[in-house]
Parts: sequence; structure tokens; C-alpha cells
Amino acid sequence: MERAIADTPGVARVVPELAFPAQPLTRSGTGGRTAYGHSWDSAALTPYRLTAGTVPRAVTDLVVDNYLAERAHLKPGDSLTVQSTQAPRSYRVTGIAAPVTDVRHQTSLFFSAAEARRLAAHGGQVTAFGVFPAEGTDPDGLRETLAKALRDAVPPQASGTTPQVTVGDDRGPVEFLDAAAARTRLVSMGGAMGGTSLLVAVLVVVGTFVLSVQQRHRELALLRAIAATTGQIRKLLGREALIVGAVAGTVGGLAGLPLGGWLHGRFVAMGAVPATLQHTVSVFPLFAALAATVFGAWAAARVASRRIARIRPAEALAEARTERDRPAWGRVLTGLLLLAGGAVLVAVLSGLRTEPASTPVTFLAVVVLSTSVALLGPFLVRAAALLLAGPLRLTGPGGRLATANLRGNAARMASVVTPLTLLIGMTCTVLFVQPTLGDAARAQVREGVRADWVVASQGPGVPAAAARTLRTRDDVVTEVVRTTVRVGLDKYAAQGVTPAGLARTWDPDVTAGSLDRLTEQAVAVSELAADQLHLTPGSTLKLTLGDGTPATLTVAAVYAKGLGFGGLTFAHDLIARHVDNPLASSVLVSTHRTQTQLATTLREFPGLRILSPAAADSLQAERQQANAEVNYLAMGLVLAFTAIAVVNTLAMSVAERVREFALLRLAGATRRQVLRMLRSEALSVLLLATALGSAIALSVLTAFSVGMTGSAAPAVTPLLYVAVIAVAGLLALVATDLPGRAALRIRAVTVATAKE
Repeated sequence: MERAIADTPGVARVVPELAFPAQPLTRSGTGGRTAYGHSWDSAALTPYRLTAGTVPRAVTDLVVDNYLAERAHLKPGDSLTVQSTQAPRSYRVTGIAAPVTDVRHQTSLFFSAAEARRLAAHGGQVTAFGVFPAEGTDPDGLRETLAKALRDAVPPQASGTTPQVTVGDDRGPVEFLDAAAARTRLVSMGGAMGGTSLLVAVLVVVGTFVLSVQQRHRELALLRAIAATTGQIRKLLGREALIVGAVAGTVGGLAGLPLGGWLHGRFVAMGAVPATLQHTVSVFPLFAALAATVFGAWAAARVASRRIARIRPAEALAEARTERDRPAWGRVLTGLLLLAGGAVLVAVLSGLRTEPASTPVTFLAVVVLSTSVALLGPFLVRAAALLLAGPLRLTGPGGRLATANLRGNAARMASVVTPLTLLIGMTCTVLFVQPTLGDAARAQVREGVRADWVVASQGPGVPAAAARTLRTRDDVVTEVVRTTVRVGLDKYAAQGVTPAGLARTWDPDVTAGSLDRLTEQAVAVSELAADQLHLTPGSTLKLTLGDGTPATLTVAAVYAKGLGFGGLTFAHDLIARHVDNPLASSVLVSTHRTQTQLATTLREFPGLRILSPAAADSLQAERQQANAEVNYLAMGLVLAFTAIAVVNTLAMSVAERVREFALLRLAGATRRQVLRMLRSEALSVLLLATALGSAIALSVLTAFSVGMTGSAAPAVTPLLYVAVIAVAGLLALVATDLPGRAALRIRAVTVATAKE
């Protein structure tokens, strides 16, 4: 391929690029930057230029970048031990190089060409070719010429991959493969979060508009009475919504720009996205947010104004004083249909066995069920009032007044129940969906790891030389290397394991076939992968390995613990030859030797730790928690919006009752009794919302657990659940008490005699 590129007209120079993990073993580390090794020949691509010393010529020579040199206080002539894809090796620093433009995403170490080829360990393959065009050559034209030349010189079937030629900014995804993969994950997460946010926003905004229309019922009824038409009422409320939506969308969109930058920074700090995936700002998300906000506000106003715009003026005036007694059968029917739809989603969720498929359905089910609660809210509030009537009477006059309000103002109370139910249901789902999946995976790993000890690395991995050092005639050492493979268009998490003596260190619960037949020509598959790909022992599986090499393998076994051990399992040597990092993520050791004896055996390999299976499980739990925090942060914005809606709805509901409070005061109720009534109402609403939100979350989480883990046992932390309810209760009480106290500061006579 290099010859074909060099012979293309317009090419002045071709530089092969080799990139591989190379961790410098220094006390100061790399400051969070990923360390990569390169051949010194590829330094011209950035370019890096020597600021001190000489280029690396011998296999033990090394050039470090200026960042690492300053951090580790290195200078030419010093020794530096590097853990790369082979055993750790000591190198002599011959020079220090600095990039022409600042490189903040990685630390670079440059080796001689021969040593770089040895460490890359890909036998004639390179990561990429850098092409310098001849003077006066158009880069875009050269790209097309190169693409045609490579198609003719390198057929796709020769290596399993098609050569790609990129110029300009398109070189980024090629150079930073982790950024390209992270972009896909980020778009997927953003789509799920954005879709859920929009559904939640519409539900909450509709509730807010409904409450606003209820508070303006008398005004709108008078407009109907003086000959305002249905269309005029709808236009009035619709245009008000458009104005409010435009203002709110503009302010929210502008506020979202710095918030997006903050989120990107947090994701980078958590390791969810690499620093190479840079944050960009565009006007298109701003306009999209504005359009979604305006449309959501307009749609909410249309839904909220449906009844007041359609009923006769006389009925509108009659309903301005008291709530309607007759049920709205259209609302009831829609609520029952959504309840049935939510039940169907829960049933579908229990049959989904992949996380990309189940996650959006999980949150959609919560929103649909919460919407059914919003529509059936008045009936649920009246039912709760009947159940709570006895306990509330025992609290005195305030409790009796609260019971009367729950019965007589069920629609108003229902508008408060809806956001509280959504807050509790969505929060519990967000908090417990990842632990449900992670705990099940860890449980499978705990049951499947039979080794006495686990060797883990603080660097890029455990070198094969360390595993060879541990092996004896009586001990079994299993190297585990992680990767992903592609079957058709689908990606599967996979691993390579050492087949020899595998039964002593690893048991994935084989249900068909045998791991004794696991060779470089065979593969073991999980039950989920076997179902999806219609495989049984003896079947043929065509796939693409991590470096793009096609392979055709025979299925040797099917195992049950796919959640903990991945979808596909290969022989270690096959995978190690086709990944960028052939180092083992862990090494399982079955031995009678002690931890101290193993550590002594590995004393020449710095950065390795000997852990018990329980300690390795605890380490995995910490990583799981770090990954879960990314989802908490992403969905936390939705929860924050819902919490604001709870406070806003409660405050609106209490603020409109100034006249009611004044009449109660004139009838002899004390200020304390009115506040006690408000607190009793808030606690009653909280109790109902807790029951409904918890039921929604439990049903959804149980279905998720059945589908993903095969067990109806979601991982719920009692203390965390209690904290969720406590926060919701605090919001409800504060949002009720503060507006209530403000309303009671005004003299009752002044309010009662004032014009509405």
C-alpha cells in the first residue's frame, strides 16, 4: 500500500504511522493524559521537533515530549522504564521533542523504527499513512486520485477493510478513533436524553397550562359570555403560549450554551468522552430548542384550552365557581388507553435483552404511565381522599379542611400529583436501572471466576511475559484480553482467554457444547448471541475482528453468563494478534501459592497488583459507579427540570387560594390552622404521588430486570429510595408553606372585600 501511495502523481512524501500504548512508569504519572508510543519517523506528521538531544537510533533509545519531560524532570541521558505491549523495558532518553502546536490530549513517546515495529506487533501493518502533497497539488483532488489508486491496488477482500482517504477536518475521526466512537455514544445518549426531556417537558407544561386555565376560568367564561368564539379563545391562549414559549426558548437556549460546555467538561473529567472530542458551538441546536419550546408551549395551550373553548357560555360561568362533577369521559378513556399502552411497554421491556434497545423503552414507559396518572388524576385524588379521610380527621380541624379540599378540588390537586409522581418515578428509575444491570453482571462474574487470585494492572494491562513467569506445571494461568468484534452491522463485547486449564479458573456456565474445543478456529457464544445469530455448537460464524480482519469460526460452546463475560469468547492468541493493545486486562491464577509469593514472582513487573476475587469485584464496583455517574449527570438535568415544575405547580396552586384563605380566617380559622391544612394537603398529595411514582418505577425496573438479567429482582438501595422521597417531600412542603405564609400576611378583610 505504501508503494501504491508513493507512486501516485502529486504525492511528495509518505510517512507510515504506528501508534500503540506506551505507559511511562514514573512517580508523577502523565497527569491524566493517555500515553502513546510512535516511531520517530511519524514525528513529522504533527510535527514534533527536537528541542534537546538526538533522535532515537538504537532499540533502547527514546525521545519524550516536553510535557512528560517537565512533569517527570527528565533530560537527555536519563533512564525511563516504559510499559508497552511487551514486558516493561528500560530506555535511555536521547532527546526531548515539542509539538509545533500545543497537544493537550496525549503524551507521546518516540522509539526507533525497529523498536516501534516490535512494540506495535502487527507484522507489516500500520495505523495509518500520512501523505504530504507535492507543492501546488490540490488536496481534495489528490484525495480522489489516491482513493482510486488504492481501490485498484488493494482490493477490500485482501485485508477485510477498505482503505479510506481523508483530508482537512475529516482526518480527526481517523486519527482519534476513540473520539469517533465516543461521538456515536454521545449522540445516542443525547438523543435518548433529549427525547425523554421533550416528553417530560410537554407533560409538565401541559399540567402547568391546565392549572393556569383553571385559575383563569372565570375570566375566560366572561369572555365566552360576551360573545367570544371558540376560535378566539383558542387564539388568545395559543398566542400567549407562543409569546411565553419564544421568550423561554430564547433564554433557555442561550443558557444551554454554557451548560453544554460544562457538561462536556464533566464528561471528559469522568472519562465518558476523550478530550480529543472537542466541544463545538453551533446556532442549530439553539434554533432547534427554540422551535421545540415554542411548539411544546403551543401544543400545551391547545390541550389545556380544549374544554373552556368548546363548552357553552352558561356552563363556563357555572363552572367558574365550582369544579365540574361529571367525569370527562374523553379524558378518562385517553387515560385508560395510555395506562394500557404503558402496560404494553412494560411487557415489551421484559422481553428486551440488549441495553441499547431497553434503555429508551424504560424511560418512555415511565413517561407514558405518568401521563396516564395525569389524565386519571382527579379520580385518583378522590380515591385517596376516601382512604385518608379517617387519619386526617384525627389531626383536627386542619385535617378535616384538607379532606374537604381533596374531595372538592380534585382537579387542582391532580395537577400537583402529576409532577411529583413523575419526579419520584423518573428519579428512582434513573438511580436504580444501572445498578440493576451492573449488580447482575458482577454476580455472574463472582460466580464464574474460580481462580484463587487475580492479577490486575495500574497501567495499560498485564504483559504476556508476566503470565509466562507465573505459569508452572501445577498452576493454571488464564490471560483475559478484551475487545469488540462485529458480526454484520452489530457489535459484540468479546474477550480472549487462554484455553489451557480454563475450567480451573473460569466457568461461564456452559449450557451446550464444551470449552475443551475452544481453539483459534473456534468461538464460544453467550445464549443471547446464540439466539440473535441463530447459533448452536457446530455452527459457522463469520465475523470481523478488532483490526478489521475477517474470520470464519466454528461455535464450540454456548454459555449462560453473557452479561458478566460478554457475548463472544475466543482463544487468547487469536484476539491478541488483532487488537491495538494485546495486554491482558486481567490474569486469573489458580495456585496454592500465597499472595506474597506471587508478588515476589512478579517483582520485575512494576504496576501489577495481586488481588483476591473479592477485591477485584470491589474494584469493578467502583468502575461501575463511575460509569453510572455519567448517566446520573445526563438525566439529572431532566430531574432538575421536573423538580422545578413541582415547585412551580405547588406555588401556583397555593397562590391562587388567597381569597379562600381569607374566607377561612373570617370564618374563625386561625393562621396556624390554615397552615396545618396546607401541610396536610401537601402530605396527602405526597403520599399519593409516592405510591404512584414508586409503583411506576417498580414495575418498569422489574420488567427491565427480567429482560436484561432474567431475574425479577431490581437492585434498589433502601437508603437511596428514602432519600428520594425525603427530597420530594421537602420540595412539596417548602413550595406549599412559603406561598401559604405569604398569602396569609395580607389582612383577611382586605382580600375578602377586594374585587376579583
